[in-house]
Amino acid sequence: MKIDDEFISDAYKIKDVDDFFFEIDCQMITVKDGVDVDIGANPSAEEQEESLEEGTRQVNNVINAFGLQSTSFDKKSYTTYIKGYLKKIKAYLEQNNPERAPVFEELAKVHVKKILTNFKDWEFYIGESIELDGMVALLNYREDGITPYLVLIKDGLKEYKVVMYRCMWLFAKSYFQIDDYH
Repeated sequence: MKIDDEFISDAYKIKDVDDFFFEIDCQMITVKDGVDVDIGANPSAEEQEESLEEGTRQVNNVINAFGLQSTSFDKKSYTTYIKGYLKKIKAYLEQNNPERAPVFEELAKVHVKKILTNFKDWEFYIGESIELDGMVALLNYREDGITPYLVLIKDGLKEYKVVMYRCMWLFAKSYFQIDDYH
Protein backbone atom coordinates (compact mmCIF):
# COMPACT_ATOMS: atom_id res chain seq x y z
CA MET A 1 0.00 0.00 0.00
CA LYS A 2 1.39 3.38 -1.01
CA ILE A 3 0.77 6.24 1.40
CA ASP A 4 1.70 9.78 0.37
CA ASP A 5 1.73 11.54 3.72
CA GLU A 6 4.34 14.27 4.06
CA PHE A 7 6.43 14.16 7.23
CA ILE A 8 9.30 16.60 6.68
CA SER A 9 11.06 18.93 4.28
CA ASP A 10 14.63 20.13 3.99
CA ALA A 11 13.49 23.49 5.35
CA TYR A 12 14.08 21.91 8.78
CA LYS A 13 17.37 20.80 10.32
CA ILE A 14 17.61 17.06 9.59
CA LYS A 15 20.28 14.84 11.11
CA ASP A 16 21.03 11.34 9.80
CA VAL A 17 21.43 9.10 12.87
CA ASP A 18 23.39 5.90 12.32
CA ASP A 19 22.06 5.54 8.75
CA PHE A 20 18.72 4.40 10.20
CA PHE A 21 16.81 7.44 11.51
CA PHE A 22 16.32 11.00 10.46
CA GLU A 23 16.17 13.21 13.52
CA ILE A 24 14.48 16.60 13.09
CA ASP A 25 14.84 19.43 15.57
CA CYS A 26 11.50 21.01 16.38
CA GLN A 27 10.39 24.00 18.36
CA MET A 28 7.24 25.18 20.01
CA ILE A 29 5.65 28.12 18.23
CA THR A 30 2.66 30.30 18.96
CA VAL A 31 -0.15 30.02 16.42
CA LYS A 32 -2.94 32.52 16.24
CA ASP A 33 -6.33 31.19 15.23
CA GLY A 34 -6.69 32.10 11.60
CA VAL A 35 -3.68 32.81 9.39
CA ASP A 36 -1.06 34.60 11.53
CA VAL A 37 1.86 32.40 12.72
CA ASP A 38 4.78 33.48 14.91
CA ILE A 39 7.85 31.54 13.78
CA GLY A 40 10.34 33.53 15.83
CA ALA A 41 13.01 32.23 18.14
CA ASN A 42 12.16 29.59 20.69
CA PRO A 43 11.23 31.43 23.89
CA SER A 44 12.95 30.63 27.13
CA ALA A 45 11.29 28.34 29.65
CA GLU A 46 10.28 31.36 31.75
CA GLU A 47 8.58 33.05 28.78
CA GLN A 48 6.69 29.87 27.91
CA GLU A 49 5.07 29.86 31.32
CA GLU A 50 3.44 33.23 30.63
CA SER A 51 -0.17 32.98 29.55
CA LEU A 52 -0.92 33.05 25.85
CA GLU A 53 -2.98 35.74 24.17
CA GLU A 54 -6.60 34.86 23.70
CA GLY A 55 -7.05 32.99 20.40
CA THR A 56 -3.47 31.63 20.36
CA ARG A 57 -1.98 28.27 21.20
CA GLN A 58 1.46 26.64 21.48
CA VAL A 59 2.14 23.97 18.83
CA ASN A 60 5.11 21.96 17.62
CA ASN A 61 6.24 23.59 14.38
CA VAL A 62 6.87 20.34 12.45
CA ILE A 63 3.76 18.52 13.67
CA ASN A 64 1.66 21.58 12.86
CA ALA A 65 3.26 22.22 9.43
CA PHE A 66 2.68 18.67 8.19
CA GLY A 67 -0.67 18.05 9.87
CA LEU A 68 0.62 15.07 11.83
CA GLN A 69 -1.97 13.44 14.05
CA SER A 70 -1.32 12.19 17.56
CA THR A 71 -1.90 8.50 18.14
CA SER A 72 -1.19 6.18 21.03
CA PHE A 73 0.28 2.76 21.57
CA ASP A 74 0.96 0.59 24.54
CA LYS A 75 4.26 -1.26 24.37
CA LYS A 76 2.67 -4.48 23.09
CA SER A 77 0.69 -2.82 20.29
CA TYR A 78 3.69 -0.73 19.22
CA THR A 79 5.86 -3.86 19.12
CA THR A 80 3.29 -5.54 16.87
CA TYR A 81 3.06 -2.44 14.65
CA ILE A 82 6.82 -1.90 14.31
CA LYS A 83 7.53 -5.56 13.50
CA GLY A 84 4.99 -5.45 10.67
CA TYR A 85 6.19 -2.08 9.39
CA LEU A 86 9.86 -3.11 9.42
CA LYS A 87 8.93 -6.32 7.58
CA LYS A 88 7.29 -4.23 4.80
CA ILE A 89 10.35 -1.99 4.51
CA LYS A 90 12.68 -5.01 4.39
CA ALA A 91 10.58 -6.65 1.64
CA TYR A 92 10.68 -3.40 -0.35
CA LEU A 93 14.45 -3.14 0.09
CA GLU A 94 14.99 -6.79 -0.93
CA GLN A 95 13.27 -6.03 -4.24
CA ASN A 96 14.58 -2.54 -4.88
CA ASN A 97 17.88 -2.23 -3.00
CA PRO A 98 19.02 -5.76 -2.03
CA GLU A 99 22.40 -4.69 -0.63
CA ARG A 100 20.66 -2.34 1.83
CA ALA A 101 18.24 -4.96 3.25
CA PRO A 102 20.66 -6.80 5.59
CA VAL A 103 22.14 -3.50 6.82
CA PHE A 104 18.65 -2.19 7.49
CA GLU A 105 17.70 -5.37 9.35
CA GLU A 106 20.71 -5.16 11.70
CA LEU A 107 20.21 -1.44 12.36
CA ALA A 108 16.50 -2.02 13.04
CA LYS A 109 17.27 -4.55 15.77
CA VAL A 110 19.52 -2.08 17.59
CA HIS A 111 17.31 0.99 17.27
CA VAL A 112 13.95 -0.62 17.96
CA LYS A 113 15.41 -2.11 21.12
CA LYS A 114 16.42 1.44 22.22
CA ILE A 115 12.90 2.71 21.53
CA LEU A 116 11.27 -0.11 23.46
CA THR A 117 13.69 0.31 26.39
CA ASN A 118 12.57 3.94 26.81
CA PHE A 119 9.04 3.42 25.50
CA LYS A 120 7.35 5.71 28.04
CA ASP A 121 9.42 8.69 26.79
CA TRP A 122 8.01 8.63 23.25
CA GLU A 123 4.95 10.26 21.71
CA PHE A 124 3.56 8.89 18.43
CA TYR A 125 2.27 10.70 15.33
CA ILE A 126 0.82 9.51 12.05
CA GLY A 127 0.35 11.37 8.78
CA GLU A 128 -2.61 13.45 7.72
CA SER A 129 -4.27 10.47 6.02
CA ILE A 130 -4.50 8.80 9.45
CA GLU A 131 -3.35 5.57 7.80
CA LEU A 132 -1.97 3.20 10.44
CA ASP A 133 -0.16 1.02 7.88
CA GLY A 134 2.29 3.83 7.16
CA MET A 135 5.03 5.64 9.03
CA VAL A 136 4.61 6.44 12.69
CA ALA A 137 6.79 9.39 13.66
CA LEU A 138 8.30 9.37 17.14
CA LEU A 139 8.60 12.51 19.25
CA ASN A 140 10.89 12.89 22.24
CA TYR A 141 12.64 15.71 24.12
CA ARG A 142 16.32 16.56 24.43
CA GLU A 143 18.15 16.29 27.75
CA ASP A 144 16.84 19.73 28.76
CA GLY A 145 13.31 18.26 28.83
CA ILE A 146 11.99 21.21 26.79
CA THR A 147 13.36 20.91 23.25
CA PRO A 148 11.36 18.47 21.08
CA TYR A 149 12.75 16.38 18.25
CA LEU A 150 11.06 14.05 15.80
CA VAL A 151 12.45 10.68 14.65
CA LEU A 152 11.59 9.05 11.32
CA ILE A 153 12.83 5.72 9.94
CA LYS A 154 14.95 6.73 6.98
CA ASP A 155 14.13 3.74 4.74
CA GLY A 156 10.40 4.28 5.30
CA LEU A 157 10.47 7.61 3.49
CA LYS A 158 10.48 8.50 -0.17
CA GLU A 159 12.32 11.65 -1.14
CA TYR A 160 10.77 14.13 -3.54
CA LYS A 161 12.88 16.90 -5.01
CA VAL A 162 11.37 20.20 -6.00
CA VAL A 163 13.39 22.21 -8.48
CA MET A 164 13.06 25.78 -7.28
CA TYR A 165 14.79 27.58 -10.17
CA ARG A 166 11.92 26.58 -12.48
CA CYS A 167 9.38 28.02 -10.06
CA MET A 168 11.33 31.26 -9.74
CA TRP A 169 11.71 31.52 -13.51
CA LEU A 170 7.98 31.05 -14.04
CA PHE A 171 7.37 33.81 -11.52
CA ALA A 172 9.84 36.09 -13.31
CA LYS A 173 8.30 35.23 -16.67
CA SER A 174 4.80 36.15 -15.57
CA TYR A 175 5.94 39.25 -13.68
CA PHE A 176 8.17 40.67 -16.42
CA GLN A 177 6.12 39.40 -19.37
CA ILE A 178 9.03 37.39 -20.81
CA ASP A 179 7.83 35.36 -23.77
CA ASP A 180 10.41 32.56 -23.86
CA TYR A 181 12.76 31.08 -21.29
CA HIS A 182 15.10 29.18 -23.63
